[in-house]
Amino acid sequence: MMRFVVVSGQSGAGKTTARFALEDLGYFSVDNLPPALWKSLLQHLEHAGVEKAAVVVDIRTRKLLQGVEEVLQTLKPFLIYLEARSEILLKRYNLSRRLHPLGVGNLLAEIDAERQALAPLRERADLVIDTSDKSARELKDVLEEALGEEEGFVLRLISFGYKWGPPQDADLVLDVRSLPNPHYIPELKPRTGTDPEVAAYVFGKAEHEPFYGALRSAAGLAAEGAKAEGRGAYTVAIGCTGGRHRSVAVVERLARELEGRLRVEVEHRDITKE
Repeated sequence: MMRFVVVSGQSGAGKTTARFALEDLGYFSVDNLPPALWKSLLQHLEHAGVEKAAVVVDIRTRKLLQGVEEVLQTLKPFLIYLEARSEILLKRYNLSRRLHPLGVGNLLAEIDAERQALAPLRERADLVIDTSDKSARELKDVLEEALGEEEGFVLRLISFGYKWGPPQDADLVLDVRSLPNPHYIPELKPRTGTDPEVAAYVFGKAEHEPFYGALRSAAGLAAEGAKAEGRGAYTVAIGCTGGRHRSVAVVERLARELEGRLRVEVEHRDITKE
């Protein structure tokens, strides 16, 4: 059966952060869908093969919350409620300069009124999280532990040729044109960096190992730093002249050596280009 999570709570308590964290875990998420439509949504998603869904509901749909308890009783989702101390919510609103959804003109009064209006949802919650002293990363960790799921972080390694231009979506671009070039070896030229003999030529000289080691450290540390900050993916692009030999060999070796630490996806963008 589909896993269904509902996220609710006070404005400014971190519901958007929670929704993004759930999306990183593979949930199809919808923000502020009226409860009367939840059953239809789940039926449609289940028919499409979606296994995990999440809905955010809060005071913005207050006119449509009537009957939400009956819907919760029928669908039995895992209900997560986020809250924070009033002074923390006040500080967050002052920093964002956004208006509170209740908009009565007194922010503290609006926070209190919202807390009272959402009290029934809080009472039904399977998990209540106080985000007052939590970072986005810490909130994500709590959600992962509560749901028994691991973060879907991916390190994407892309090989490319500078003659075709670097990938526009790369977080980090590394140049390996200083490594030996198989392009000038007649028997290696028609092959690619996935060929063991090509890779052996690229990494054949001991004096190039410190360079490769520094490159591997840079890629691994950058990716792990991105993961620690709560990102769902990080892209490292490795470039040589044409994108067929050196960059491909380096990406293949990086993938083998980093996959024990991170989940790795590989793309050889220019490997078939001449």
